[in-house]
Amino acid sequence: MSEPFIKLSGVRKTYKTRGQEFLAVSEVTFDVNIGELISIVGPSGCGKTTVLKILAGIHSHEEGTVSIGNDTNPFDPTKDIGMVFQQPLLLKWRRILENVLLPAEILGLPLKESRERAQYLLKMVGLEGFEKKFPDELSGGMQQRTAIARALIHDPKLILMDEPFGALDALTREKMNLELLRIWKESQKTILFVTHGIQEAVFLGNRVIVLTSGPARMADNIAIDLPYPRLLEIKTHESFGSYTRHIYKHLDME
Repeated sequence: MSEPFIKLSGVRKTYKTRGQEFLAVSEVTFDVNIGELISIVGPSGCGKTTVLKILAGIHSHEEGTVSIGNDTNPFDPTKDIGMVFQQPLLLKWRRILENVLLPAEILGLPLKESRERAQYLLKMVGLEGFEKKFPDELSGGMQQRTAIARALIHDPKLILMDEPFGALDALTREKMNLELLRIWKESQKTILFVTHGIQEAVFLGNRVIVLTSGPARMADNIAIDLPYPRLLEIKTHESFGSYTRHIYKHLDME
């Protein structure tokens, strides 16, 4: 078996606010292989976003080790991370194509090749023909698909997604789950997907990392043995229900 692409071991993070310390993450340990889609699930405020920020290099950590990349897949944090947030965070004065191109401009990538890649990505996320629209002319789901294309424009090796569909209505959210699985298969990226939706975590992930209420502590690392491509009807299967019930028990929600 090849060496994991991401390795976290005993990671601990403490914030200091108003002279007091607040333990946000305690003893988080898991590995991620290249090309996996890993769901991270837990209650609101348990530290899921903090784990992503540590991986992105936005936050430091006091204890434990974090490494990304290996001999066969080296990693450069300045260009190999793409992030998708709960809100699309599109610039309202820039057209959709220009929003997708923003990371390429910041990184100084060749304009011609970047525009061609942006056109390809917009087609991949189902937005061909919307390149000249402004964000407020698109639905919430379409704006989030634009944000996913933007995260992919510089061809990063790792995509970090922080509850990207949390602000969408239930039906749009299910459609976006299907879209994400399709995009993941086409792009073959490594994705870490944070959610507090247990069914969403099971539906998407190769594995589900379960974190307890804050400070975040590892409760389980569950391999999801459900076939891809996954259709929404799989949520009615007994095996799907078994995984969700197992997670509910960890979170004392059953």
